[in-house]
Amino acid sequence: MFSHRIWSTVCLAVLVSGLVLLCIVPRLAVTWGAALTASSQPAQENVQQASASLTFLRVFSSADDVRPSHPILDRTLDIIAGPADPATRGDALQSPSAVTTDSNHRVFVADPGAKTVHIFDFVHSKYGRLDGRANRLHDPVALAVDGQNNLYVGNQNGDVLVYDSAGKFRRYLGKLRGGESYFDSPTGIAIDRATGHIYVCDRSRHMIIVMDERGKLIRKLGTRGGGERPGEFRFPTQMALSGSELFVLDVGNSRIQILDTGGHFLRAMNLVYADRRTGLAVDPQGNIYVSDSVLNKIQVFRHEGQVLYTFETSTIKDGSFSQPSGMWVDGGRSLYVLDSQSNRVGLFQINGQNALK
Repeated sequence: MFSHRIWSTVCLAVLVSGLVLLCIVPRLAVTWGAALTASSQPAQENVQQASASLTFLRVFSSADDVRPSHPILDRTLDIIAGPADPATRGDALQSPSAVTTDSNHRVFVADPGAKTVHIFDFVHSKYGRLDGRANRLHDPVALAVDGQNNLYVGNQNGDVLVYDSAGKFRRYLGKLRGGESYFDSPTGIAIDRATGHIYVCDRSRHMIIVMDERGKLIRKLGTRGGGERPGEFRFPTQMALSGSELFVLDVGNSRIQILDTGGHFLRAMNLVYADRRTGLAVDPQGNIYVSDSVLNKIQVFRHEGQVLYTFETSTIKDGSFSQPSGMWVDGGRSLYVLDSQSNRVGLFQINGQNALK
C-alpha cells in the first residue's frame, strides 16, 4: 500500500471575549485503491494561451497542490507552525525524472531524490506515495502503466518493479536466478497494451529488451556496445508507443528511431541536440514531442518528422516553468512536462491540428 497523508481542516472562531479558538480536525486521505469512476482532468488554473497548439494550464509539485486551498487558513498555519521546507518534505518533488498517468487520470511522478513515486489524484483531491518499504525504490527513473493499471517502475540500479492498481508491490520483472536483474540501467519503459509486450530501454547496454507480461524474454534490439546503423543505439534513454510504432530516443546518436512493434527499423529522425534530460512523448496521432532543457523549448514534429511548431517556455508570462525534461501525453489532449530546474510538473492542453478530436 502507499503511504497515507493526514490532512487538517482548520476552522477559526472568534469568541465574544475576543479570544481566538483554533480547531484542527484530522481527515485521512482515502487509499489509492478506492473505486474511481470520474474521468475529468485536473483543475485548470492560471490558464494562458501560450501558442497556437499548446496552452499552459498550471504547475504542481506537492500534496498541497492536490487539496483545495484556502489562502486565509493556509496563511494561519504558516504563522503558527511555519512554512514547510520543500527539501525535507516527503510529499514534495525533489528530483522528478519521469511522469505517466493511468486510465483514471492519476498522475505518477518518479522521484529518485525522494526515493519514491508520487501519486497525484486531482479528480478526488488525493495524494499518495508508493510503498518504499523493504528498500525497493532505490532510485526510480522510469514509469509505465499497462491495460490493467499496473504500474511498472524502473530503478537506475537495474530493477524493474511491478505494482498493482491498489499500489501493492507484486513482483520484479526480469529477475534472474540468484536475484540479479536482467537489466543494467532501465531508464525507459513502454507497454504495448494490445499484446502485453513490455519494452525496456537498457541505457548502458545500448539495447531495447522486449519481454512478455510474465517477464519471458521475446527479443533484444540493438547490439551490446552500441552502434550507429539503423536499428542500433548508443545510450537510448526513453521510448514511446503510438499504434504499431515504437519511438526510441537514441541520445548517443542524436536521433529518434522509429521501429515497428516487432523491432524492425522503419525510419529515423535526426535531432540537433539530445542528452539524458531530453524528453520524448508521442500523441495518438503520431505527433512527436521533444523537450530541450538547455534552450527551454518543446519541439513538436509531425508523424513523418516535419516540424509542426516550437513552444518556448519563456512565453509563459509569470515565468513559472523552465527547463522541460520528461514528458507524457494523456488521452491526446493533455501534455505533462517535468520542470527539471524547479522540480515541478507542468500541465499543458494540446490544441489545434495536433489535438485528438
